[in-house]
Amino acid sequence: EVQLVDSGGGLAQAGGSLRLSCAASGLTFDDYVIGWFRQAPGKEREGVSSISTYDGSTYYADSVKERFTISRDNAKNTVYLQMNSLKHEDTAIYYCAAEARVVLGANMVIDEYDYWGQGTEVTVST
Repeated sequence: EVQLVDSGGGLAQAGGSLRLSCAASGLTFDDYVIGWFRQAPGKEREGVSSISTYDGSTYYADSVKERFTISRDNAKNTVYLQMNSLKHEDTAIYYCAAEARVVLGANMVIDEYDYWGQGTEVTVST
């Protein structure tokens, strides 16, 4: 059974940092792209960042470039999202997800992701 467990959310002040983790089990880690999505209240879920666990290539949404860093530890089957310089508009529930592909696509397409974590809530105070 494939399982993604995302964690690390919490309350942070604007300008602060948080690190999210996504631990995967039940799948061949190198065969998947792992992505982070977020959904703010009243808004659609959007792609934030993704990483190929095969070659380490990464994708960032424009809204988080230069502030967020995605990384992976293949030995631990875990992907991290380091979030720095947090803004109030980063407040959302963050979900990690796995897509059965090796190479990153040009964009993050929600429907192409096969497995999802339960979500971890991030709240950034002003």
